[in-house]
Amino acid sequence: MAGTAGTPGTPRVLRAMNDRAALDLLLEHGPLSRTRIGKLTGLSKPTASQLLARLEAAGLVLATGTSEGRPGPSAQLYEVNPSAGHAAGLDVTPQRILAAVADITGRTVGRHELPTPGRRTGTPVVQQVTDALDGAVKAAGLARDEIHRLVIGTPGAFDPTTGRLRYASHLPGWHSPTLLDELAAALPMPFEYENDVNLVALAEQRLGAARGHADFVLLWNQEGLGAALVLGGRLHRGWTGGAGEVGFLPVPGTPLVRQVTKANSGGYQELAGSQAVPRLARELGIEDVPSGPYAESAAALVARAVQADDDTHRRLLRTYATRLATGLASLVSVLDPELVVLSGASLTSGGEPLRALVQAELEELAASRPRLVVGAVREHPVLRGALESALATTRDEVFDTSR
Repeated sequence: MAGTAGTPGTPRVLRAMNDRAALDLLLEHGPLSRTRIGKLTGLSKPTASQLLARLEAAGLVLATGTSEGRPGPSAQLYEVNPSAGHAAGLDVTPQRILAAVADITGRTVGRHELPTPGRRTGTPVVQQVTDALDGAVKAAGLARDEIHRLVIGTPGAFDPTTGRLRYASHLPGWHSPTLLDELAAALPMPFEYENDVNLVALAEQRLGAARGHADFVLLWNQEGLGAALVLGGRLHRGWTGGAGEVGFLPVPGTPLVRQVTKANSGGYQELAGSQAVPRLARELGIEDVPSGPYAESAAALVARAVQADDDTHRRLLRTYATRLATGLASLVSVLDPELVVLSGASLTSGGEPLRALVQAELEELAASRPRLVVGAVREHPVLRGALESALATTRDEVFDTSR
């Protein structure tokens, strides 16, 4: 890839640009031959050969078999060296911390779940974090100092002006004003923190339903109801990190909730959050409402409503769709996004039938008419987003051959 106007034209910078372009292509396509890399980058065969030799010597690519079985002579294939770097992610809920380690290609190589039941575990948060991380690192067959970067996903958001976690009073032990300093002292690698729903949006943008979209809203409904806002390709976090805390949004159809931070709830949460679905089912006379956590009960009821062929379950699905669209109408009226991604078990369990109902209702309630899609990243999307975030920075550091 040749330099463009305004790009520093020194040989070192141009080599680094070509190196990164080749590495990104190998990440996207998998093993490629020298000829194929040359065609995709626009480089000559000799330049592509020099590039691959340079990356192989730096430990960034590996020769991995040949292109046998294809027409013409076989060619040496190259792939990104998976062990060139590792990153870690944590998904924190009140019930557990789920940790994972991925190699630089994005493949998960170690995972560990640390239960944290009850409001008082007796174990300080810093130790919980390090224990969960160490479990995943051990499962990956690595040591702590082999992890380049860690991203921690939590409900709520750490206020950048105070360093304290806000909008997540249900997460015990995480509200100390010194917590981030304590974590920095205990962790040997750089770490970042991010709102859990923002990480789901990142996963969908990188790997799922929002690929190729620069302006979208992700509505998440699982343990809590929240949203992530991506504007111009970037997450919009707000002044205190609270952008997207739509569970607190006052909406028609439910009593006005005051002192929302103490209640850790609000109108939209009460109207359309996971806890509202079992309640609505009982009001409609549905029997055998699943017990257990709200998110699991809501997901099971919505999935059952999609499959059932009776008026009561159809009313449940229609009413739930109207409630979801009521809050979404405020969001899309203000933001006018290109796309809305429905994510979290209480939404994805409804699949296309629920999506279509919400889309139809939203078109009645808002002048803006974005396209609605169901999220595609279903397996631990918060954790996947944390890994993608950590990997993006890790790749920038490891793949920088200009130094």
